[in-house]
Amino acid sequence: MHGEYKMPGGKLVVIDLDLHDDRLANVQLSGDFFLEPDSALHTINAALTGQPADADEAMLTTAVQTAISSEVMMYGVSPEAIAVAVRRALHQGPDA
Repeated sequence: MHGEYKMPGGKLVVIDLDLHDDRLANVQLSGDFFLEPDSALHTINAALTGQPADADEAMLTTAVQTAISSEVMMYGVSPEAIAVAVRRALHQGPDA
């Protein structure tokens, strides 16, 4: 599944994922934003992996916020924007 979100005043956020047993799997965040340190990308992917497919944007935002430390700098992206992209991917469905 694939979802995209252009954050207002920000950059493009892209999520690719699969579903296994109604949970997010193989989550891959990408886009034209920047994260420091680079390892934060892996941390965010891991935080989203295993989340329920019916998680709302607030739950997904919280999962990302909880996973990243205050030392992670996000440029052109936010936990909320990531959550929107995930929900869009899930609404696309495998047949879209």
